[in-house]
Amino acid sequence: MSVVACTPTSTQAPIDGPPNVIDGQDIPSTKSPSNGVSYQATGWLAKTLPEIRDGLAAGEVTSEEIVKAYLERIQSVDHAGPHLQSVLSINPDAQNIARTLDAKRAAGEVLGPLHGVPIVLKDNIESADPLPTTAGALALQHNITERDSPLAQGLREAGAVILGKTNLSQWANFRSTQSMSGWSALGGQVKNPHILNRNPCGSSSGSGAAAAASMAAGAVGTETNGSIICPSTANGVVGFKPTVGLISQEHIVPISSTQDTAGPMTKTVTGSALMLGAMASGEAKTDYVAALDKESLSGARIGVLRFAQGSNDEVIAHFNQALEDLKAAGAVLVDIENFENSLAEFGALSGDLLRYEFKATLNDYLASTDPTEVRPRNLTELIAFNKDHADVELALFGQELFEQSVTYGALSDAAYSEGQVKVLKAVREEGIDRLLSENDLDVLVSPSGPIPGQIDPINGDVWPAWAGAGWMAAVAGYPHLTVPMGEVHGLSAGLSFMGARDTDAKILSFGYAYEQRTQHRLEPQYISNASQREDIGRAMSRK
Repeated sequence: MSVVACTPTSTQAPIDGPPNVIDGQDIPSTKSPSNGVSYQATGWLAKTLPEIRDGLAAGEVTSEEIVKAYLERIQSVDHAGPHLQSVLSINPDAQNIARTLDAKRAAGEVLGPLHGVPIVLKDNIESADPLPTTAGALALQHNITERDSPLAQGLREAGAVILGKTNLSQWANFRSTQSMSGWSALGGQVKNPHILNRNPCGSSSGSGAAAAASMAAGAVGTETNGSIICPSTANGVVGFKPTVGLISQEHIVPISSTQDTAGPMTKTVTGSALMLGAMASGEAKTDYVAALDKESLSGARIGVLRFAQGSNDEVIAHFNQALEDLKAAGAVLVDIENFENSLAEFGALSGDLLRYEFKATLNDYLASTDPTEVRPRNLTELIAFNKDHADVELALFGQELFEQSVTYGALSDAAYSEGQVKVLKAVREEGIDRLLSENDLDVLVSPSGPIPGQIDPINGDVWPAWAGAGWMAAVAGYPHLTVPMGEVHGLSAGLSFMGARDTDAKILSFGYAYEQRTQHRLEPQYISNASQREDIGRAMSRK
C-alpha cells in the first residue's frame, strides 16, 4: 500500500484567505510572511476529532456546517492560497450525506461515535461514493468501482462522512527508486504545511498534510513500509500503523499482502483510536478509546532504541527529553545500544518479497476493475500504458520497480515462500519479539524519523541520515504509533512506540499517556521556506 523513499537495510529505516468561522471563536492566527494572509484554521476547524465529535453530539454545530466549512477551507487553502495539493477529489454527495446524518441525529438515530464527522481517505482506498480510486495514476483516473472497502464501510457505519480522497505518492511510492514523496501524475506535488518546500514524506503525504492543515477531522493513510509513520511525523500529526490484518486490505490498491495496512492519521491519539475502532475488521470490535489510560506508563518497561536515534542533535535532544517525560510518568527505561539483524541478506530478500507480492496483488486488483474504464488489466499492460503516456507519467522519474516486479514469478515459487520465512523470522522472533522478551519490555521507543529535506524534482527524495526503526514493525506487521515530541526550526519531530503483534490497544495507550503529559503538536505556519523563519533568515542573510 505504501513505502517511503529509502530502501530498508538491517539497521536503517524504510523507503516509504481565512476559512469560514462557524462559532466565532478567537483563535490566534498565523500569517504567511510572504503575503500577510492567515491560513491557520479557526473555530471548529481548529479543533480535534474528539472535540468535533462532542460538539456534534451536544448540538453546538451540525455536520452540514462542518462539511461546508471544510469544503471552503479545501478550496481556499488546499486548492488555492498555499496550494497544498493534499486533497485530490471531493465527494459530490458529502453535503447531502451530512444533511441526512443531521436529520437522523435530530430523530434520535445516532449511527456511532463518528456520526457526522468528516473523514478523508487516501486515494488508493475504495469507497462506494461517486469518486474514482486512482492511486494518483492516469491509468486509474476513471476507476469508479462503487465498492466500499471494508474500512470505508466501517467508517460509514460509525456515522462518518467520506469527504473526499487525498493525494499520495503515486502507486503508493512503489514505481521508482528515484521518486518524489507526495507526487502523483493526477495530483501534482503535496506540500508540507509547516514549511511549504519541505518534503511531506510518502506515500500517505496527502493524508498527513490534510490532517495537519485541518482539511478534515481525520484522514486515513496506508503503509507498506513507513508511509503512515513518516508523513505523520513530517507533517506533525499522530499516525498509527496497526497490526497487519486488523484492518482489511480488501478493495485497496495493493503492494504487499504481507505488509499492507491502512491506519488513522489525526491530530490526537484519541482521534486515531476512534477511527481505528470503526475501521477494524472482525466480529469482536475493540473499544480503543476506552482502553486509553493516561497512567498506563506507570510501571511500563520501555526499550530505548539508542541504535536508531539518528545523528541530528536537535532530534536527539527532543528524544532525550521525551525519555525524561516517560520516566516522570513512572516508566522504567532500558537502553538498547545495538541491534544486529540475524539475516545478512535481509535487504535483498525483503525487496524481492515486495516485488513478488506487488506483481501478484496488483494483477489481481487490475483484473477486478471495470475494463471499459481501466485499460491496463495487468502489470505488463500498465508498464506499456505509462510508456504511451510518458509525457505525463514519466516526466520526473521512471518505473523501474514495475519493470523489475514483472519479471518475478508466482507466489507459489519456492524462492518466495522460503524468503518470506527467513525475513519474517529476522524481524519477528529474532527482531522485535527477541528485544521485548530478552529485556522484559512492554514497548520499544525511538525517534520516528529524520527532519525532512526539501522537495527536489531533479534528484528525487534526498533524506538526511535516518532516525528510527520503523522498518522492523513494518516488515514484521506489528503495531507502530508516532506522536509529536517537539519542534526543530518549525518542523515536527515524532516519538515512536512499537510493540508485539496484536498489542495495538496497549501501544495507543502508551502514546496517549505521553501525549497528555507533553502536548507537542505544532500548528502549521505555511511559510514558503525555512529562511522565512526569523532565526534562520537572520543567519542566512548578512548585509
